[in-house]
Amino acid sequence: MTDAQVTGERIAYHRKRMGLSQAEFAARISRSDSWVSQVERGVRAVDRISVLQTVADALSVPVSELRDGEPDDAAGSERPEAFEALRLALTGHPAIGTIIGAEPGELTREGLDRLAERHAQIWPLVHASRYSELAPLVTGLVPALEQATRAGASPELTRAARELLTDTYQAIAAATAKIGETDAAWVAADRAAFVAESVGDPLVVAASLFRMAHAFLTMGHIAQAQEVASAVASGLDEQRGRGKPSVPALSLEGAFHLVLAIAAARDNDRIQAVQHIDQARDIASLIGEDRDDFGTEFGPTNVALHAVAVAVELGDAGQAIELSRQIQPGQLSPERQARYDIDLAQAHAMRRQIGEALRCLEEAERLTPEQTRTHRVARAVARDLIQLSGSRPRPELREQAERFGMLP
Repeated sequence: MTDAQVTGERIAYHRKRMGLSQAEFAARISRSDSWVSQVERGVRAVDRISVLQTVADALSVPVSELRDGEPDDAAGSERPEAFEALRLALTGHPAIGTIIGAEPGELTREGLDRLAERHAQIWPLVHASRYSELAPLVTGLVPALEQATRAGASPELTRAARELLTDTYQAIAAATAKIGETDAAWVAADRAAFVAESVGDPLVVAASLFRMAHAFLTMGHIAQAQEVASAVASGLDEQRGRGKPSVPALSLEGAFHLVLAIAAARDNDRIQAVQHIDQARDIASLIGEDRDDFGTEFGPTNVALHAVAVAVELGDAGQAIELSRQIQPGQLSPERQARYDIDLAQAHAMRRQIGEALRCLEEAERLTPEQTRTHRVARAVARDLIQLSGSRPRPELREQAERFGMLP
């Protein structure tokens, strides 16, 4: 029996002990009937301690009474070497030799162009979730760019080096957040913000804070994610009200509203989640196309994918599946498509549609095997599908669960 099933059974037991129907209990904890049903059946895990505490309080029991062991570690001790390499790229100070006495050298246009060529490979690798190729690239590029920003050069070359450096840190923050390396994502986002201020471009600073908000979201720090995203979104909205904004500024504003939508959904604030999706949709309509400003992939299609994600977060599996029927995500990156497939797999699992959930996970794994096999939600869905299948799961499901490391 999985941890989610154990917790679900204990919640159901104590709810019935108190003489509450699922609808009555749902009203007490400000959740939907379907959310309570999914939790009690073990098809949806209560994986945030704040939510579990609310449930425990409503049942007048300690949290320990509802839990059975610790939540699954996303990849255990068998995380790919590339993940550790990405962490090591942020370890220590990448330009310490220059700072404590070594000659910084001189930055030439030719040298900067070579660094720019290496940097140009980063975002395509991030969007493709090809971490084994990304890791060695950034491990060498980060110290080279850190040293370049301190080398003797014209203000123009120094500024260009700083732009490359902050964007590199943003890419590392994006990659590490997606693979659950939350502390590394926070460090990378913080460094990106620090360097961005020296560039002197407000949008570069805003882009670095977008990564910061995502890092907080991945870490489960909902209030901090909302604080960062709300402040920047409000500033960009005010800027838009003063005149015609640039398309990159619109993309960033819309992307922050998507962060706020997911944060609200995880906080079970349905009204705010829908409002932020609507605001993002309006901005996407102004842009009129899917773009990738600052690595955000913002546009109408990404808004539609986030609407599905919000529905899943709120426990509305049927709505998520219905919304998906109108979406053609093929123009977005493999990473974004795969994350959408993971959301759909979770929705189908909530409705005990094993075959459909399996097909979604298989497609996500085909697109981004490194991301999908280590993604916390994908692994949880694979585990739940095994449990839902009983004593004789289909062979392809067992093979997938084995690749994900979810078989005992």
